[in-house]
Amino acid sequence: MEAPAPAHNRTTPSHDIPDSLARDMDRDVLSQMVRSVNDDGRGVSYQEMSDRASAAGYELSKPYFQKMATNAVTTAPSPDRLRALAAGLRKPLAVVQRAAAMQYLDYEATELAGYDDDIRVIVAHLAGMGRSERRRWQAMIEADERAKRDED
Repeated sequence: MEAPAPAHNRTTPSHDIPDSLARDMDRDVLSQMVRSVNDDGRGVSYQEMSDRASAAGYELSKPYFQKMATNAVTTAPSPDRLRALAAGLRKPLAVVQRAAAMQYLDYEATELAGYDDDIRVIVAHLAGMGRSERRRWQAMIEADERAKRDED
């Protein structure tokens, strides 16, 4: 199966778009994340994202979420804004930080290369747990693997 063409190639030939703009359009990982939460079927509004951030103790306005979704935020969010974004999106902070680094710093994450976002979210959750809680999850995963082997 062929991967979909980057967004800037879908409707406009890439030679019509300056290289810097084409690169920016391909590198909007955090903005895509905001759009996907808004468009994911549950239709989480930008106001609800703002309310979630506020409930978690961080103030981030509805217009900021809207600007982020349209890739109109031109400077990297501060650490507090990243925490607010994570709360508003209900995503692990590490996932939001990685997306921001990719979008604003041209950082390419390689620690989990080859895995989809579901795996990255799981790993980010595990990374945020205490040692004993991680051991409990490891024991559950290993028990599941043993049960599968025993069935064979």
